[in-house]
Amino acid sequence: MTTAAVVLAAGGASRFEGGHKLLEPFRGRPLVAWALEAASVLDDLIVVVGAVDVPVPDGARLVRNLSWADGMATSLQAGIDAAAHHDAVVVGLGDQPLVPAEAWRLVAASPSPIAVATYEGRRRNPVRVAREVWPLLPTTGDEGARAVMRERPDLVAEVPCPGDPADVDTREDLARWS
Repeated sequence: MTTAAVVLAAGGASRFEGGHKLLEPFRGRPLVAWALEAASVLDDLIVVVGAVDVPVPDGARLVRNLSWADGMATSLQAGIDAAAHHDAVVVGLGDQPLVPAEAWRLVAASPSPIAVATYEGRRRNPVRVAREVWPLLPTTGDEGARAVMRERPDLVAEVPCPGDPADVDTREDLARWS
């Protein structure tokens, strides 16, 4: 059984003033580099880009989502399509630099059809989605597995994880966590 990491890095960063947040320096490296490094512990690393190209590590697969402006579901579908030969994907966001590799590993190890990381009891990314659930994922709009988790709670397991799921949306966020 193999599991691909899918890092969603396609958005336009509309709330971030001056430049694209994923390319901004965070603790000495581009913000997105932290998520990519953590996610790289799985069998395959797929990076979905759209609004801007991001630097990807050697061995990672870059997937361009030309429909990125139509919502996150299109990026999720692009990542799922690229992971077609895997049994599951673990999906995370490129703007969450404080989610460690251990969180990706723990979520990936869950046997549940959907496994969601929790931090102090709150559900956040990354989220594991088994192949059997892929047809249930939305294909349009700005929601991903959360829609299925809401409609099918019987498929979901929570996985307590270390780290901080804070996402960087603004320059203030970047300064706060740097």
